[in-house]
Amino acid sequence: MTTPRKTTPPGLQHAPLQLEHFLPYRLSILSNTISQGIADDYQQRYDLSMTEWRVMAVLARYEGLSARQVADRTAMDKVAVSRALARLVEAGRVSRHMDDNDKRRSVLDLTEEGWAIHEVVAPMARAREQAVLDKLDEEERRWLVRILDKLQERGSRSE
Repeated sequence: MTTPRKTTPPGLQHAPLQLEHFLPYRLSILSNTISQGIADDYQQRYDLSMTEWRVMAVLARYEGLSARQVADRTAMDKVAVSRALARLVEAGRVSRHMDDNDKRRSVLDLTEEGWAIHEVVAPMARAREQAVLDKLDEEERRWLVRILDKLQERGSRSE
């Protein structure tokens, strides 16, 4: 384990972020730790990246989204989503077809193979979530949900 920097090179005055106390960093570390625990299994089993799984999870929840809508719902980079979708389509896990009402818009859906993977990975994700939540008592869980909802609501308005 490394220790935080205690000195600044001579002649320089810096005020580095104390990352261990910086909320976005802490949330990112927590998210990555939880997500990677789930990903270790599905990456090996299905050759599926974390971004690809998140795209599949969104498509399982919301029918007929465009690539832009997937990127918006996941708050992921549009290029990363586009690459993940290209790989998922090529692997036969996602289908892409034209919208019946707007021929300029392509619509994405999970294929049968995509659904089969989802039906294995989603319970693993729920179990990992439950293992994390089991560390909290009932009141702490309610507060966590309230706090996350509040921060997410305010965060989305400030962007």
